[in-house]
Amino acid sequence: MGSAQRKLLAVAAACALAATCGAAASAGSTSTAPPSRASGAGPLDGMRILISNDDGIQAAKPDHSDGLGAYEMRRALCAAGADVVVMAPWQVQSGRGTAVTNHGVLTVQQRERMPAGYENDCAGAPSGAPVLGVCLADGPCGPDTPSATPADTVKLALRGGLAAKAGWSGTPDLVVTGINSGLNVSSSVNDSGTVGAAIAAIDIGVPAVAFSASANADMSAHPVENYRATARFGAQFLAGLKEHRLLNDAFALKVDYPDISAGAQARPPVWTRVGSGAYAYHGYVRKGGGDGFDIALGDCASANPGSAECVEGRPDADSTAALGGAVSVTAVTSDRTYGTAVDAKKQLKKTEQYVKKSAPRS
Repeated sequence: MGSAQRKLLAVAAACALAATCGAAASAGSTSTAPPSRASGAGPLDGMRILISNDDGIQAAKPDHSDGLGAYEMRRALCAAGADVVVMAPWQVQSGRGTAVTNHGVLTVQQRERMPAGYENDCAGAPSGAPVLGVCLADGPCGPDTPSATPADTVKLALRGGLAAKAGWSGTPDLVVTGINSGLNVSSSVNDSGTVGAAIAAIDIGVPAVAFSASANADMSAHPVENYRATARFGAQFLAGLKEHRLLNDAFALKVDYPDISAGAQARPPVWTRVGSGAYAYHGYVRKGGGDGFDIALGDCASANPGSAECVEGRPDADSTAALGGAVSVTAVTSDRTYGTAVDAKKQLKKTEQYVKKSAPRS
C-alpha cells in the first residue's frame, strides 16, 4: 500500500460511521431545544422507554461522538410525555454489533451530573429518568474502566436491571437505541452496536427502534443540529407508530437521518433495504514490515476507490436514501437465513405504508 493510501486511511480512520473525529462540532448551535415537559403530557403519554446506544454516556468529546445523541433523544422523548431510563455502555463501544460479555461482573452506575444544558430535561418523570452507565468491573466505574457492550446493556436492563435500578416492573414498552454518531447503513449494519442493541431487544420480545444521525459533510464531526433534528423526528415518528399500533417485536426499525447541519431540510422518509455495497471500509496498514497492522476506518469510496465492493447495487438501499438527503427507514431482524419467509407480513406492510404516507416529513 502506498503512502498516499496510508495517509487517506489514517485521516479517514476517525471519520466514519461512529468515528471519533477530532474537529469540534458546533457546540454553540443556534437550534432551539424542545421544551422540557413532565412525563405524561404528550403524544408518548404513558410509555416507558429504555434508551441505549453504542456511543456510551460520557458526552465529553468536542466532536460529540461519545453519547451526546442519547441525551438529545432523552430530552425529546421526555418532552413528548414518556418515562425514560437510559442504560447504556459506560464507554464508546462502536462497532461491537451484537457482541455480549460471557463472564465477569457488570456494574450499573448512575451519572450524577448531566452534561451542560441537559440537566432538567426530564423533571417530573416517574422513574426520575436516570442515566445509567454499565461497565465491566466488580466495583465502581472509573475513567478507564472497560465497558459493557450495547447488547449487554439491553439484556441486563430487560432481565432485572431496570427493576433494580429504576423500579420498573415488567418490560418497557419500547427500546430506543442511539442516536448514533454517524449513519449505520449497508454492510456496516452488521457491525453496528446501535442496531445490535435493538436486535437484542426484539429477541427478548420488546419492540425496538435504532436511530443514527449523519456526520457533517466531510465526516469530521457530529453536529448538535443533526442529533437534535433526529431526536425531534424520532419523537414524532414513535408517536405515529404508537398511534397506528405498529410497535411490535417481529422486527426492529432502523432510522438513518441525513446531514442537515449546513441548512438543508431532510427529504421525506423512504422505505429502504440494507444496502449491498460497502459504506465503511476497514483498512489494515502494516507497521514497518513487522507483525503489527494499524487499523484504519474510512468510507469505502474514498479509502478503496474503484473497488466493486463499494458499489451499491440496490435502488432502494438505505445508504442511497440517507446520503441523498432523505430519512431512511429499514426493517431488520436477527434472522440471517437466506431466502427465509417473511414473518408478520401484514405488520410489515402497514409499517411501510405508515413510513411512506403518514410519518413526519422532516
